[in-house]
Amino acid sequence: MGKRIVLIGAGSAQFGYGTIGDIFQSEVLAGSHIVLHDINPVTMGVVQANSQAFIDANNLPFTVSATTNRAEALQGADFVIISIEVGDRFELWELDWRIPQQYGIQQVYGENGGPGGLFHALRITPPILEICADVMEICPEAYVFNFSNPMSRICTTVHRAFPELKFIGLCHEIASLERFLPFVLERPYTDLSVRAAGLNHFSAVLTATYTETGADAYPDILARAPGFFGNMPVQDTEQKYFKETGHSGADDETEPVFRTEAWPERRVFQAVLERFGVLPITSDSHFGEYIQWAYDVTDHKGINDFYRFYKNYLMKVEPKIELKLKERIVPIVEGILTDSGYEEPAVNVPNKGFIDELPEWLVVEVPATVDKNGIHGIAMGQLPKGFLGLLRNQVAVHDMTAEAILHKSRELALQALLVDPIVTRYQGMEALLDTMIDYQWKWLGYLK
Repeated sequence: MGKRIVLIGAGSAQFGYGTIGDIFQSEVLAGSHIVLHDINPVTMGVVQANSQAFIDANNLPFTVSATTNRAEALQGADFVIISIEVGDRFELWELDWRIPQQYGIQQVYGENGGPGGLFHALRITPPILEICADVMEICPEAYVFNFSNPMSRICTTVHRAFPELKFIGLCHEIASLERFLPFVLERPYTDLSVRAAGLNHFSAVLTATYTETGADAYPDILARAPGFFGNMPVQDTEQKYFKETGHSGADDETEPVFRTEAWPERRVFQAVLERFGVLPITSDSHFGEYIQWAYDVTDHKGINDFYRFYKNYLMKVEPKIELKLKERIVPIVEGILTDSGYEEPAVNVPNKGFIDELPEWLVVEVPATVDKNGIHGIAMGQLPKGFLGLLRNQVAVHDMTAEAILHKSRELALQALLVDPIVTRYQGMEALLDTMIDYQWKWLGYLK
């Protein structure tokens, strides 16, 4: 029997087409009805029309509808997928990033960690809470999957407000391991079994084994990775790997791999690898947002180059529906419906004993098994003390961010700034907060 799958934020062609294509290629989901929901009826209508045309052209066993009425969209929903932003994504993102720097805050980026992550969370979490309130009233048994950032702050706040909601955060960043570990170890990723954990965009590889022998692969990673990222040009390593394996390392052979003369955004990455003995799963623009000394060592040009590349790419790319798997949402849904018990490499869920010495209410990113009863995080136990210390520095930040949002409190938002390790000064922080409220009044004016 087909399921009712609701895509919230479906007016975004990037999200809508990609997720729809993922669903369309699934035999398990055949017969399902996809409901598109967005506040922009024009862009949503384009996605609906193209989806219907694709169904007709390929004779697919799916139906699709669209509505701007969220209550109507959620009626009878089995799965709800959220991927939203508010306002002009890049204009607001640049305010989050640059305005704190004007007030003397040395943050390397402005999306998830630091003051930029706070303002992003204060802006985007309230509408997600409204969506979740509707889910609890209309379809409380539905699984809700969130792709919006800042992931861990959003998820922590949602679970504090709605502890019974089946709300799971998903991020594709874990897939970066599939790109660079084959180059580091000079063997296909399928030869490895890897587990990582931490916070979203602040996660590191904890275990790695060779699947054929069961031997520990981590010593090889620690021995090879520093020289690989520090000395070997990206293009050279990709060409070498391509010659040996016939695969470039990209998920899609038709998509260009981002190339430069050296591995970009890997200075914080290398410092963590060297000093803490763990391999981050992502680069400086993400990992460095959470670390107070990152500004001193980060690859600032690499971060700015990436931002320009990403912004230009999203403005120019013409997304299309393809019958190929691009994200992790469909395998999870299939795993629930088929009781597969398979292991998903990264989900964002409350820390119910999955990482020792972190509070249970904090949403962490861990591997999980998936079966008919849902998503079950895998216990990773005691993390290396140094890396655990970096994670523990974020506990008060997440706590106060959630409290500020739920209590609509300017004073608690200021406290969220002042407990953040990225904030190393007191003078000017109240003025910074008031400036951001003023500039983003439409979204932050609720703070009293």
